[in-house]
Amino acid sequence: MLWSFIAVCFSAWLYVDASYRGPVWQRWVFKPVTLLLLLLLAWQAPMFEALGYLVVAGLLATLVGDTLTLLPRERLLYAIGAFFLSHLLYTIYFASQMTLSFYWPLPLALVVIGVALIAVIWTRLEELRWPICTFIGMTLVMVWLELWFFRPTDTSLSAFVGAALLLLSNIVWLGSHYRKRFTADNAIASACYFAGHFLIVRSLYL
Repeated sequence: MLWSFIAVCFSAWLYVDASYRGPVWQRWVFKPVTLLLLLLLAWQAPMFEALGYLVVAGLLATLVGDTLTLLPRERLLYAIGAFFLSHLLYTIYFASQMTLSFYWPLPLALVVIGVALIAVIWTRLEELRWPICTFIGMTLVMVWLELWFFRPTDTSLSAFVGAALLLLSNIVWLGSHYRKRFTADNAIASACYFAGHFLIVRSLYL
């Protein structure tokens, strides 16, 4: 895992650096390369079981979504659909290991975060209003169902932090894209994005 981890980190760093100050070709190359390395890392998990295919499928859906974002605006709807599918697959992976306990502060906090995010970007979404709201809802459910609070293991913690980082990445991405750009917004979103996927993949090793 060590060399695969180093390769993922190096490739992700090259993309994040390019998002902040690098050439466009570097972003086009290293985003898919990083995701492919994550796919390889997930496939090499020593305890890979049937549920691991959900993580692999989620990464594949993410790769498709990222490819679609490089195309003109009319493809963005399909990209959002691919990201929704990715988070749905992660959610099923989390739900398969969840308990029946309920920790109410977390869903309450997630609802507040979701409502605040939608309120900030609502007027700018135009025809993508409902697809993006559905995607946000799916991301919130994904974070909620990884109930580390009731299953405090290393595996659960890694998956929970990964899901939370994906949520943070989407908040930064949607906020900067539909409300107001700021310095290093793409770099911050990308760093959280890759770290989130990596931690979910890492949960397969624990």
